[in-house]
Amino acid sequence: MRTGFETAGRGRRAAAALLAVVVAFTAATVSGCDEGGASSPAPRAQERRATNPPAGVPSVFTGQRLNWAVCPAPSGAQGKGEAPGEDYECATMKAPLDYARPGGDTIDVALIRKRATGPEGGRIGSLLLNFGGPGVSGVVTLPAVADDYAVLGEAYDLVSFDPRGVGGTAPVLCGQDTYEGASACGGRSGRLLPYVGTSSTARDMELMRFLLGDERLHYFGVSYGTRLGGVYAHLFPRNVGRMVLEAPVDPVLDDFRSEIARARAVQRAFDRFARHCAKTYDDCPTGSGPEQARQRVTALLDRLKEKPAPAEGGEDLDDSLAAHGIANHLDRGRDGWERLVEALREVMERGRGDALLAEAYDHDPDSRARLAGAHAGVTGDNGTSALVAISCADSDLRPSFDEFDVMERQVAAASPVFGETWANALYLCYDWPFDGESAAADVRAEGAPPVLVVANTGDPTTPYEGARRMAAELGERVGVLLTVRDEGHGSFPHNRCAERAVHLYLVHGTTPEAGAVCP
Repeated sequence: MRTGFETAGRGRRAAAALLAVVVAFTAATVSGCDEGGASSPAPRAQERRATNPPAGVPSVFTGQRLNWAVCPAPSGAQGKGEAPGEDYECATMKAPLDYARPGGDTIDVALIRKRATGPEGGRIGSLLLNFGGPGVSGVVTLPAVADDYAVLGEAYDLVSFDPRGVGGTAPVLCGQDTYEGASACGGRSGRLLPYVGTSSTARDMELMRFLLGDERLHYFGVSYGTRLGGVYAHLFPRNVGRMVLEAPVDPVLDDFRSEIARARAVQRAFDRFARHCAKTYDDCPTGSGPEQARQRVTALLDRLKEKPAPAEGGEDLDDSLAAHGIANHLDRGRDGWERLVEALREVMERGRGDALLAEAYDHDPDSRARLAGAHAGVTGDNGTSALVAISCADSDLRPSFDEFDVMERQVAAASPVFGETWANALYLCYDWPFDGESAAADVRAEGAPPVLVVANTGDPTTPYEGARRMAAELGERVGVLLTVRDEGHGSFPHNRCAERAVHLYLVHGTTPEAGAVCP
């Protein structure tokens, strides 16, 4: 029989382990392009006004104007830091807390914009971006990764935002300085918790579309952002413009089956790394191939569970953080493989955990890093609390202890290396004070224009099979799948073929042919 103390501890450990399964964003840098350079943005005298306001939303919201001004430095809930500079402007949008009762409480939604740098006549509109998570601040992330979208930023105003519960938008707080668990979330932010799910944020996006002056929503969503984009397309198919869903989550599977699929995907990625390591290095730390690699790394994790490896700063690397660090290297694709070899050598041969610990924490803005921080008891911003709150608002998975034990064994069996750690995420919403919305996301979008779905065959975080289902669920004439034969979580902009396809679609409206494949 488990005591209440043990129950609370297990819930907190589950929050840390969710970093193995929550979708995330991999940042890269746009290399030199031949599409032309950027020029300084030309000011526009007056904002455009769209003519199709969101249905059922009172005029007190649709009649507001966004007052764009110089961005302040990020708040504590956004992680602090320096202001993004003169290229960016910020605004606050007033929205109903509950769209079913729009006359009730309201929230402020934090937005950021970088105006289009191309000629005024070539501007298409605004491109709304979500970089993954959930729990990632778009206000903080856009300035950090805007160079990746430089070509798109000539034709579009690049716009991002903090989703509900995150950073500057009705931030959920589940502790003073750390994530303390479900009861702390309910005690501090209970009023917000039923309204931070993806469907509510999708409705915020519809209000944004109108206030930004666009008749249709142009959107680029990565990882979790594909769920958000898919839900928007389902709710407002006639208002979808050009939409890219990259590294998509699986809209069909419930959380339990998703965990099994993700565990299998990261294990397959690890096995491919192990083959590469064996062929490339005479002294490969994982041995002669996948089978020996599994044995050596599972033995390493067992040792770290009993005796964590020391690292700089006074923190130790335990088995959970080591699994997260390895997975984050795999998320980076082949670029992460060489560094993973060195990180494994360091901990296996020298007994130091510095490199894997740094990767577990520093793969920002990946949600894995946020929850690795929660594992250590330090979060910095409210990203961990937001991640848990949004995940539990979306998911109806509330297993009992007995059900969890059965599920845990099945997820653990899906991956010898990562399964045990990944399985703890199933317990994330135990004792959550509100029910979740659904078992899976409804993304059916009949009547929407073509939506471009981009996916790596070797994605260790959002398995390729989920991309195929995303394209199919969007609809026969809607979902257009571009298959990228590559490793890592996400392909834009570092895969040049995928980058060109995205540019052609978003700038010129040209979709790839059915069955298109990038080498």
